[in-house]
Amino acid sequence: MSNIVNLGPSQEDRILDAARRCVDRWGINKLTIDDVATEAGVSRATLYRLFPGGKDVMFDALRVRELEDFFEGMSAKLTEVESLLDFTVKVSVYALRAMRGDQHLAMMLSTEEGTALKSLTVEGLPRILRVASQYITPLAIEFIPAEEADVFVEMLARLVISYFLAPSEHFDLADPDSARKFFGPFISALNAVAAV
Repeated sequence: MSNIVNLGPSQEDRILDAARRCVDRWGINKLTIDDVATEAGVSRATLYRLFPGGKDVMFDALRVRELEDFFEGMSAKLTEVESLLDFTVKVSVYALRAMRGDQHLAMMLSTEEGTALKSLTVEGLPRILRVASQYITPLAIEFIPAEEADVFVEMLARLVISYFLAPSEHFDLADPDSARKFFGPFISALNAVAAV
């Protein structure tokens, strides 16, 4: 018999899970701290103790956790990559397929478009770039110098978000063949400059 005890999710994770369910149900703007506390089975005092500042701090924590989950999943798909082009295509395909398949994101874009757009652009982009750099830049270093990897990952993240928000009629960056055609000339030019 194992001596390992499954403690289950932490209280913070239970609250963040409850917040996500509440957002799915009511949206962010209509959601109250009391809704989340009730859903999580904790008191308001507990919620404020874990998330001083309340709703905004709690949602920041939820966004960071979801970004970390997203990029952990992406990193797992980048284990057997043979070239910078292959790396770029896999990042693009994974990201766009995940974003298009995210029911929560789709609901937010249809019901609270302004909030969703801010989380992908003005307010949320620095956070996205920071987490992308943390998870993806170390993998890009295999193909490009470290001093260029951060810039490359930032450019790739900005490009993927742009194509998600305003799809192209010429390229589908969620399709590996189409993404390869789109990125191929850029990667060839980058490799040519690096070879000089």
